[in-house]
Amino acid sequence: MADQYGDKQWYIVTTYSRQEARTAENIRKRIQNTSMSKDGKVTDMKDFVLRVLVAEQEEEVYKDGVPTGKKKVTNLFPGCIFIEMIMTDESWYMVRNTPGVTGIIGSSGGGQKPTPVSREEIEPVLKRMGMVDEAMYDRYQVGDLVKIIHGPLEGTEGTILSIDKETGACRVKTVFFGRETPVDVEFSEIEKV
Repeated sequence: MADQYGDKQWYIVTTYSRQEARTAENIRKRIQNTSMSKDGKVTDMKDFVLRVLVAEQEEEVYKDGVPTGKKKVTNLFPGCIFIEMIMTDESWYMVRNTPGVTGIIGSSGGGQKPTPVSREEIEPVLKRMGMVDEAMYDRYQVGDLVKIIHGPLEGTEGTILSIDKETGACRVKTVFFGRETPVDVEFSEIEKV
């Protein structure tokens, strides 16, 4: 399919703040109920709009600096929905005309299709949501400088010592209290510097 119509790419759809989940559900319903005709062949829209994500993260609730044992869901990018799709006239029309969608970032109007989000920009978003795929591993090598983006060592920089694609574990050499120290982190918790 991608050879005929193009490659799948990530796009950012805008909506009203606090309406992300409802708008994402509207898009999913339209995907299920829409098919398109291309060259006389009817194709399901779900072959073109592959993933619809609201970047949410569960966080611990604190009261007076003490954890309450409760969790709350926080939207990392208010007003934004991330969509992985193969851009065609039909898929673009379907998404931008879904109730709740206010626009697509990278579209300058006048019927011009939007610019996709680069892999480097979308990767940290996906990782924060715990979504790691094989293509992400290809960008990282032993010796690369990375920053830990989640967990107790968030913000710490270091050098990759090893990556285990099977388990998703990485060993990173960092400076901790003035000494070089290897730490084990999840692949989803690192980002290239």
